[in-house]
Amino acid sequence: MDAARQLAARLRERDLSAAPAVLNLVENRAAEQREAIDALLASVSPAALGGEAPAHVVGITGPPGAGKSTLLAQLVQAWRARERTVAVLAVDPSSRRSGGALLGDRARIAVDPSDRGVYVRSMAAGGRLGGLAPATRAAAHALAAAFDVVVIETVGVGQSETEVAEVADSVAVVVQPGAGDVLQFLKSGIMEIPDVLVVTKADLGAAALRSRGDLHAALRSLGDRETPVVAVSSLAPASGFDELVAALDAHRERLDVPARRLAARRASALADFTVEHGERGLRALGGSRAATKLLAVQNATLDVPALTRALQDAAR
Repeated sequence: MDAARQLAARLRERDLSAAPAVLNLVENRAAEQREAIDALLASVSPAALGGEAPAHVVGITGPPGAGKSTLLAQLVQAWRARERTVAVLAVDPSSRRSGGALLGDRARIAVDPSDRGVYVRSMAAGGRLGGLAPATRAAAHALAAAFDVVVIETVGVGQSETEVAEVADSVAVVVQPGAGDVLQFLKSGIMEIPDVLVVTKADLGAAALRSRGDLHAALRSLGDRETPVVAVSSLAPASGFDELVAALDAHRERLDVPARRLAARRASALADFTVEHGERGLRALGGSRAATKLLAVQNATLDVPALTRALQDAAR
């Protein structure tokens, strides 16, 4: 408990070197570590910080092969050029043997290993296809107290991909030219979550322009004329990343951050409760709609563990 509170104090002081220990703690799901994780999150909650954590939490999502990791390496450089510190949580499939991420730290995202303003960690999806494990949600909430930008890059599979929208302030959906992603997104509902759409491989020229046009048309069909569509190329010299940073910043400036974060904490509490208690637990609450109503009447400054405990108490 004391060690967890010390970690939280380091995060509040924006000591970035605390990040590895924080991730080691939240990824340890042993029962005896539950109190320590709860103490950490309580110590970086809005009540403890006197407001919302300062980071811009960004979700990067999209189908496999769209170039998310290559894009993210360039995007991190663009943020660092603006002297912003960046933590990247790259969600990978879980190893059946160890339960950990199949790909190791920094395996997919090329960053300067000597740059202390960047922290990259691969995290296991925890068996949740395209979704977010409780540890990922907890890590994002904790690291937001210390870093300027916290990125969650998802594994990119299935409709449960939309879970990243429950945690991030801003969501960028990445597509590649000529892959038929627009129609697939319309079918799956993914087009409902992006705050920014990104077309990779803009160096392909006409194909990238067609994809950009298709995305604009898809947005118009949904009555959306505001979501920006940004084309980027990671080939040297990289292009489009200043526009992408500007689009993400513009969304953050328009955002009601406290309301979005409150919704994120409630969604995380419901997800954590469901992981632990399953459908039987939800039925004890009267279903997910009743659970959502219960969370809505809780104190707005409560951290995720406290909200989860409120659900557990109600289910008894």
